[in-house]
Amino acid sequence: MRVLSRDIKDYIDEQIVVKGWLHKKRLLGGITFINIRDRSGLIQCVVKDEAEVEKLRGMQIGTVLTIDANVKEEKRAPGGAELFDPVITVEVPVTEQPAIEIDKPIDHKPENQDTLFENRPLNVRNLDEQLIFRIRSELNRYLREYLHGEEFVEIQTPKLIGGATEGGAEIFTLDYFGKEATLAQSPQLYKQMMVGAFERVFEVGPAFRAEPSMTTRHLSEASMLDVEIGFIESHDEVLQVVEKMVYSVLNRVYDEHSDALQQLEAPELILKPDFPRFTVMEVHEMYTKATGEDTTKEKDLIPAEERWICDYSRDELGSEAVFVTEFPIEAMKFYHKVNPETKNTVLWGDLLFRGLEIATCPQREHRPDVLVQQMKDAGVDPDHSIFKYFLEAFKNGLPPHGGCGFGIDRFVQKTIGLASVKEATLFPRDINRLTP
Repeated sequence: MRVLSRDIKDYIDEQIVVKGWLHKKRLLGGITFINIRDRSGLIQCVVKDEAEVEKLRGMQIGTVLTIDANVKEEKRAPGGAELFDPVITVEVPVTEQPAIEIDKPIDHKPENQDTLFENRPLNVRNLDEQLIFRIRSELNRYLREYLHGEEFVEIQTPKLIGGATEGGAEIFTLDYFGKEATLAQSPQLYKQMMVGAFERVFEVGPAFRAEPSMTTRHLSEASMLDVEIGFIESHDEVLQVVEKMVYSVLNRVYDEHSDALQQLEAPELILKPDFPRFTVMEVHEMYTKATGEDTTKEKDLIPAEERWICDYSRDELGSEAVFVTEFPIEAMKFYHKVNPETKNTVLWGDLLFRGLEIATCPQREHRPDVLVQQMKDAGVDPDHSIFKYFLEAFKNGLPPHGGCGFGIDRFVQKTIGLASVKEATLFPRDINRLTP
């Protein structure tokens, strides 16, 4: 029976079988030491018999091995034990020198990222690199578990659709049996429709944006968490749901995976249960006063403002997460609700974390007549076939609702402290990369 590396300490002085990849090989004092990697970590094996050493001759990192050996206690070895007197079976030999030395730290400098992504299937065999995607997996799980606990229903919506739901030119088009289809920019219309059935829904899935951008914050295919909440009393309720979710998930990952985050040199978490809130204009005015750069004419925050307000919130208010609210009406989407108190702002807030927008969190316009007029005012044809079923849902009764589009790639990036969103993505897609 196969024993995993994490469990070998339970088999001291016993004969066991381990299976894995050759991770490292070195000669020390005439004795060959090898490390075998499996899904739970590393096992050290001492090879003295010349016949067994010969089996490893010419074998490179990645060679698949089966080893039948005795377990001895060794506090200096990974897991506190190591293998002796092995009988080695080479299951899959690897004889070519690998493009990346996975037993050494992976260099994430910008000039090395093409090499990093080009060799991604090999690069993620590095144990530290694996930690990034293990943390990502846990963050996804925690988000789902939190939402399930709040009575949200997980849905899956189409990614092949008949038109651009949000307008603009940032869409990918393709031939669909002689018709033009687009890749979904978001599940926006579908999740709103499903509020009429389930009240609370969420989806984790890809979103496609044809943005000609090579920044550290953009992807052509992003992983998104989309949430929609029905029967809200106010926009504040939307922000509270997102706030509690993020606070819970971040504290849980920092508590349950502190060792992994320390190994990745993640920043210390500085967070309060109630995230500070500023209006867009307040941030413009504060930033302009602090830096001398006038941004008061901007309808959205510029990246430098996002970084500045998060630093300010962390240092002065004890929270690396902050909401920015009351976006000007010039920035609104047709499905947003106008702020009834100001008439010139929208019930829309952005969640910023460690200097980057993580989520957009608006309230929707749920009144059919107002919604149709807003579509017309925005140059969106309410009679287009793509909006037929969307508007029918409203005519058949949708309660006041709102939600968020939450960037998982960005959330992972900032949780771990990576320099680029692409480093948090297993196989990133941008204007230059369509493979692997």
